[in-house]
Amino acid sequence: MGGLLQNPLIIGCIVFLILLAGAFASWTIRQRLPEHHLTDDTKSLVSVSMAVVATVSALVLGLLISNANSSFRALGGDVTTLSAQILRLDNILRRYGPDTYPARETLRQYAKQKTVDLFPDEGADVRLDNPSTYALLQRLEDSMLELKPSNARDQWWLDQAMTLAGKIGDTRWLLVQQLGQGTPKAFLALLVFWLTLLFASFGLFAPRNFISGATLMLCALAVAGAVGMILELEKGFVGLVHISPQPMRQAAKALETRSNDMAGLGQNRSNKVSRSALWD
Repeated sequence: MGGLLQNPLIIGCIVFLILLAGAFASWTIRQRLPEHHLTDDTKSLVSVSMAVVATVSALVLGLLISNANSSFRALGGDVTTLSAQILRLDNILRRYGPDTYPARETLRQYAKQKTVDLFPDEGADVRLDNPSTYALLQRLEDSMLELKPSNARDQWWLDQAMTLAGKIGDTRWLLVQQLGQGTPKAFLALLVFWLTLLFASFGLFAPRNFISGATLMLCALAVAGAVGMILELEKGFVGLVHISPQPMRQAAKALETRSNDMAGLGQNRSNKVSRSALWD
């Protein structure tokens, strides 16, 4: 049950039913009310009162959509930044020299595992704080600390590499913190209550015909869709609308290709040495 209530689509359907129930309940209650409760003065009072609720609801709903969209775009930007930092770090280690091969291999493993953590296969959970992945990053930093720069050039490359490794770690924690900042459920429930009051006022004075019923249903569907979209954007890495996995997958693929190229180059050098020894 708890898992279903975490699904934005299910929550959107529940909101739709609640709004529709409020509208049609007041539509039905109207038939049982005495005529003096449905005067023009009463209609005017309800309309003015609900105008205040409608204004507040519209402002809050628009603010929540804007905030969710901003958070979604920020998460996407952080993922792109992380992939760029990983590629840049690999380039720096490559330019340092062959001594960085163990560190580059660890970086390749980290990029591959981080991609799986952020964008798992269907049905798996996103793991932003996977301890084994973070252990790879720490091992990468330890490997770089073991390097012994022989000149100022190597020292500069090593400083740059350590700075980038620190930024990669910072981005990891930033992703964890940003994804946990969703809309409070109590606040969302209050918004649904306001919207239900609003739709109840619509149904109270709506004429009993097909056009009125269809209009109320479509309006409820639109508002419920907006609420569902807010929750969908807040999930970030899973759902119908999610962060693109391409930057991380491309980075992991690029490191995998470079690793294979290095392995092939090392094998060729080994073969040449072996042939030279046979000729000697």
